[in-house]
Amino acid sequence: MFSDIIEEKAAQAEQKVSGAFARAAAVAAANQRKVVAAMRGARVSDSHFAGSTGYGYHDSGRDALERVYAGVFKTESALVRQQIASGTHAIAICLYGNLRPGDELLSITGRPYDTILSAIGLRGAEGAGSLRELGVTYREVPLAPGGGIDLEAARKAVNARTKLVMIQRSRGYSWRDAVGVEEIGRAISVLKNTREGLIVFVDNCYGEFVEEQEPTELGADLIAGSLIKNPGGGLAPSGGYVAGSAAYVKNAAYRLTAPGLGGEIGATHAVNRLLFQGFFLAPHIVGECMKSAVFLASLMEAEGYKTSPSPCSYRSDIVQAVELGTVDRLLAFCRGIQSGSAIDSFVTPEPWLMPGYEHEVIMAAGTFIQGASVELSADAPMVAPYIVYVQGGLVYESAKIGFMSALQNLYDCGPA
Repeated sequence: MFSDIIEEKAAQAEQKVSGAFARAAAVAAANQRKVVAAMRGARVSDSHFAGSTGYGYHDSGRDALERVYAGVFKTESALVRQQIASGTHAIAICLYGNLRPGDELLSITGRPYDTILSAIGLRGAEGAGSLRELGVTYREVPLAPGGGIDLEAARKAVNARTKLVMIQRSRGYSWRDAVGVEEIGRAISVLKNTREGLIVFVDNCYGEFVEEQEPTELGADLIAGSLIKNPGGGLAPSGGYVAGSAAYVKNAAYRLTAPGLGGEIGATHAVNRLLFQGFFLAPHIVGECMKSAVFLASLMEAEGYKTSPSPCSYRSDIVQAVELGTVDRLLAFCRGIQSGSAIDSFVTPEPWLMPGYEHEVIMAAGTFIQGASVELSADAPMVAPYIVYVQGGLVYESAKIGFMSALQNLYDCGPA
């Protein structure tokens, strides 16, 4: 399937990162214990796998699943629903549910990910009811020059109107490290000592089960994420979650459905088993994603490409960035990922203006679930220096095939 030189380079890259593989396995083992303990604590039974219809009142499976999420994340409450369409949707209901006219939203990790900007009111969608149009102001604190949260600047930025502080754990489309859970904990401590009543919200997308602790274990009031990323374990067909303090989760639930109804309604149809089983598998699947990311970094760094993180660096999300430098190499890489996938291998990805993004984006995703980032996918905005953001890999051995296919394609474009 591959030339001898690609096979040799893959073997060399893998050999260099055996220590990082071992660390990923250790984290997966620790998180698996948490999930099993939470499922036992919730007394999960096969009777919980049956779904509900109509309004979904008294869905015991849905309620048990939310207890499992709350148990793993060490929170008072959780909202886990297939009706949450994406990670952006989960984030939006947290913001709309807990901010009121006159309040201020403060981001302390710089500019948030593209798809939430319209909801905040930073780009486009005039007249759509953004937070800004509803009277919520917004400010942001850039990351420190060397990376990471600028704690002193964050402390000084809090004022009398600041109601909710947002931390984006993952890198998004930016050349920076993900923010680690310990660093998030330090920021929370500073913020909580600055002013009482602040809500600290963490966009946890791409970060679940990457470390042995979650932000809520170190004081975050609220977290949110997508089920077609880490916590869905590759089985969730759609959905998202919110977890945290009961009052803040309830406010988010009111925005998902309607005030007064909240999380009491929402039929699960036939997906409960998939959501339970996906969450059960998630620690192992995230471990596979971590091994895949480490291998890719090792493979591409040996070819002279810049990678972030570097192969054996600390990680707090599943995303691996590679700077490819030219349009041709970017296209070759993404098309190599696609052709090396088990699903839609015959498809040729093309850049297009995806909803919620400022620039055209090319996305390769040979996935069982459309757009599932926990499966192998690679996407990039068509902007210099042409950085591709790769995530996922349900099975490390399959992701390895995709990366070898991408490198094979790059060889046709010449050396880095």
